[in-house]
Amino acid sequence: MTVLDETPDATPDEPKDAKGRVAELLAVRAEALRGPSDRATEAQHAKGKLTARERIDLLLDPGSFHEVEQLRRHRATGFGLEAKKPYTDGVITGWGTVDGRTVFVYAHDFRIFGGALGEAHAAKIHNIMDKAIAAGAPLVSLNDGAGARIQEGVSALAGYGGIFQRNTRASGVIPQISVMLGPCAGGAAYSPALTDFVFMVRETSQMFITGPDVVKAVTGEEITQNGLGGADVHAETSGVCHFAYDDEETCLAEVRYLLSLLPRNNRENPPATESEDPADRRGDALLDLVPADGNRPYDMRKVIEEIVDDGEFLEVHERWATNIICALSRLDGQVVGIIANQPQSLAGVLDIEASEKAARFVQMCDAFNIPLLTLLDVPGFLPGVDQEHGGIIRHGAKLLYAYCNATVPRISLILRKAYGGAYIVMDSQSIGADLTYAWPTNEIAVMGAEGAANVIFRRQIAAADDPEAMRQKMVKEYKSELMHPYYAAERGLVDDVIDPADTREVLIASFAMLRTKHADLPSRKHGNPPQ
Repeated sequence: MTVLDETPDATPDEPKDAKGRVAELLAVRAEALRGPSDRATEAQHAKGKLTARERIDLLLDPGSFHEVEQLRRHRATGFGLEAKKPYTDGVITGWGTVDGRTVFVYAHDFRIFGGALGEAHAAKIHNIMDKAIAAGAPLVSLNDGAGARIQEGVSALAGYGGIFQRNTRASGVIPQISVMLGPCAGGAAYSPALTDFVFMVRETSQMFITGPDVVKAVTGEEITQNGLGGADVHAETSGVCHFAYDDEETCLAEVRYLLSLLPRNNRENPPATESEDPADRRGDALLDLVPADGNRPYDMRKVIEEIVDDGEFLEVHERWATNIICALSRLDGQVVGIIANQPQSLAGVLDIEASEKAARFVQMCDAFNIPLLTLLDVPGFLPGVDQEHGGIIRHGAKLLYAYCNATVPRISLILRKAYGGAYIVMDSQSIGADLTYAWPTNEIAVMGAEGAANVIFRRQIAAADDPEAMRQKMVKEYKSELMHPYYAAERGLVDDVIDPADTREVLIASFAMLRTKHADLPSRKHGNPPQ
């Protein structure tokens, strides 16, 4: 059961004039701003956590926060609640600015009822969510709560339904960011899962549907809260968390950075900046970064750094499904979303998790008018019984669906390998890429030359006096006929083969041309994407 705070209910004397009324207001407001007690604040700090107001101050521009419903109090009775009616009811709501742009925020105050959600608490969150949707501005939730307020029963539980419904209604309309700064258990965890981005802080934030005690009782498994649902678990294993940091200050600074790359709503474009990085800067280093030998790995992040403005990008889900990279960056000051195979991890193949990660990122970018750049070096889908039984077909189809459904400007660039179905899925020209470029090191084919030769020429190889020599001969023949760098360009499947050093300049000019792109989808209520 949630522990009640110990602040007595204030009953100020009745003032006799307007000045007295103002003095009363100032006293009440000071009490609301102060919070329950110094002891509660010290206990919060002792856990390595900031208070709700300290967090809001770090998130928003100084002096920009406008609080609403500061004086709201619950009306519940029973279990001692009638004697404990603190202002704010354990959640602070309002709006402010980040880099001068309006952002709505709500922050659980763990010092009051452990941040647990009651009827009035939920109503405040519903109200600020409605305002964010109506104003067309991002919503950031600073989560640090102990779940539903058990003393209020089903009235508290129903409050979550209203939050989930609004999360869903706001999806793809305004950016929604969940920042996990404390515990989040049970049904409460579904709200962050419905939002666009989830941030977590190591050691102090956890998310799980059933806690360690329940897990032990049901399955016999013993595990800590962090081992079950800590930041590293969700950043590396489950994929629930997009960003994980060591402290709240860094975490909230990165939330501000992410907001600088997102539009306020789906009717606007992302904010552009003046770039001091020349648009025609050559990338001669790219010639050395990417080996011509398709079997040699390299770090795709180095390629991205060389192409984008000042080498800066924000990687999403950096530690989950590492065989694909999803990142937000800028080209000539304009925001782009980047999806790239990572040859350093599983040779850059697509698997179940990589497909899910990239599909959600593509959908987010398309919802918020962020152009897409796809960098291909993919040998195919990951083979294996686990992948097939795990549903690689339907999961891979999620990425295919996301790309086919996207109407933002889309450019794909083939660096080296682009084999089989993975080539088609990774925004090939045939599924709607607006422009497709390739480097002279590209190999676009149904499969690698060795595998293809073994299939096509298996009889000749088997009948030869020297099967290995014959196999090498057939591999060479297949490469020369069907896998030379200009094969796809000759057939109109690639718009141009470019010098890698010119990549940045070509991409910037191409996205500038596509900036006024307009595409209509068939009239429908909504699609039915693969699950």
